[in-house]
Amino acid sequence: MPRQIHLAAHFPGVNNTTVWSDPRSGSQIDFASFVHLARTAERAKFDFFFLAEGLRLRELKGRIHDLDVAGRPESLTVLSALAAVTTRLGLAATVNSTFNEPYEVARRLASLDHLSGGRAAWNVVTSYDAFTGENFRRGGFLDEADRYTRAAEFLQTARELWDSWTDRDLLADPAAGQFVREGAGEFAHHGRHFDIHGRFATPRGPQGHPVIIQAGDSEEGREFAARDADVIFSRHSTLEDGRAFYKDVKSRLAKYGRRSEDLKILPAVTYVLGDTDADAAERAAEIRRAQVSPQTAIAFLEAVWGRDLSGYDPDGPLPDVEPDLGEGVSKGRAQFRGDRAATVRQWRALAGERGLSIRDLAIETTARQTFVGTARTVADRIDEFVQTDAADGFIFVPHLTPGGLDDLAEHVVPLLQEKGVFRADYTGPTLRDHLGLGPARTAEETS
Repeated sequence: MPRQIHLAAHFPGVNNTTVWSDPRSGSQIDFASFVHLARTAERAKFDFFFLAEGLRLRELKGRIHDLDVAGRPESLTVLSALAAVTTRLGLAATVNSTFNEPYEVARRLASLDHLSGGRAAWNVVTSYDAFTGENFRRGGFLDEADRYTRAAEFLQTARELWDSWTDRDLLADPAAGQFVREGAGEFAHHGRHFDIHGRFATPRGPQGHPVIIQAGDSEEGREFAARDADVIFSRHSTLEDGRAFYKDVKSRLAKYGRRSEDLKILPAVTYVLGDTDADAAERAAEIRRAQVSPQTAIAFLEAVWGRDLSGYDPDGPLPDVEPDLGEGVSKGRAQFRGDRAATVRQWRALAGERGLSIRDLAIETTARQTFVGTARTVADRIDEFVQTDAADGFIFVPHLTPGGLDDLAEHVVPLLQEKGVFRADYTGPTLRDHLGLGPARTAEETS
């Protein structure tokens, strides 16, 4: 029997994936946009709907970077509202473990799990920069080396809070005049990052614990996912890279007593459909140009060069000036960390080898479509990834909001169902059911 594919939808937030200048694009803030995309995903029987978070507006040269869409609502609030207008779709919220506290996050996630009937998921992310920390009382208080140790303890503490209620603690016995069992919600956690005790206010949700998602790709992130996550949101969207990442992460599970099927690997991907493969390729090229405007291309290079490059022609060669490797001019964009001098060398080599202009280079390195072709071509390609251990499924990030998944739902999903590799209907009420996961592991089992 062929392996079953898992599919999820990512509501476009920031980055130049979103073509907000397209006349078909709607608001990324209006609730109607969230409803449209979520209902499309649910109609297509997707596993879950995913929201990222943004804790500070990004900046370039000291000003708000608004060449991409900027500004978005808080994810748990949006998903709580979506719980009322969907019935089966999983609802995945990104919530930061660096600038929050376990009690509040655990309470809000348990509440979403109750409101949605067992469809909540938590994408656990960390933050490394003082720039984001300036928005918070503690500022950039956490040393970068500690962000995963805090994240691991944060998650473990949340699990202890969820486990502080058992399924037998809600009595609601009018005759006895007793609503909850004595001792319900009692907890005590004494650790390096958190030292708290008391009573947890929210009873255990239908899933016990929300589904845990992780998105880091570093060595620490991969280990965190192997130990703690149910889903890993990867960026390895080519067949070769996907297989290497899949093999690496799955091989780490055994030392934590976990099986391969306990962790689903879902790369973030895009798609473009056409009446023929050639037609789709032409559309994909047009979308790439729309995703990288001349101004976007210059801004993209400025973030790495650390200099004002506004005097350069975006359709001309790369700057001949050397990068300023000081503090940099871009704030809040994780992809511009690391060795910027090495990145400049790589880009110059790539541009020289292929004869790329500044804009061509930005298109080559940022605006890619993963699956391009007819609906049949795309369905076959998706299936190939899953059947050959490059992924367990995909998180689709459409380039249009909110109608960007309409074509996928209408034309590709039926073909996957016809092949017998994707469900025709949901088989259970909870997100754990959709993903084929067992019961949530308790805090004691994960300690």
